[in-house]
Amino acid sequence: MKGMLVLGCRLFVGGIFIYASLDKLGHPQAFAEAISHYRVVPYPLLHLCAHLLPVVEIVVGTALVLGIGRRGAALLAGAMTLVFMVGITSALIRNLDISCGCFNTDGGHAVGLDLLWRDTILLLLCLPPLLARDSGFGLERYFRK
Repeated sequence: MKGMLVLGCRLFVGGIFIYASLDKLGHPQAFAEAISHYRVVPYPLLHLCAHLLPVVEIVVGTALVLGIGRRGAALLAGAMTLVFMVGITSALIRNLDISCGCFNTDGGHAVGLDLLWRDTILLLLCLPPLLARDSGFGLERYFRK
């Protein structure tokens, strides 16, 4: 049963990260603009972040789905989710009326408390793959010695 929980969390979180990366990979300029609306990334780093973040998202998501490097991928997914939560909180505190840029670079969901709740749930779902001893039926077991 515990292995099924880990597997379910891995597939869900991994799927979310893969899905979130797709539009950003296809539209890096629009994603850079979405990042710039948060006003937290210095301009010289803006395009690097816009190109690098979706690549990390798809690699982490794929690792979780396949069950390769499960703990590291879950740790990175949790860390990125925390960074997203800090960005959303910062935008809320500063009363910025922006879209989150989470899944869609052309508009999308406005930054709000519901995003913090969604990311809190996503963060909690990162915990079973991170903390469990059992990999939850992944390819990781085939790479162990």
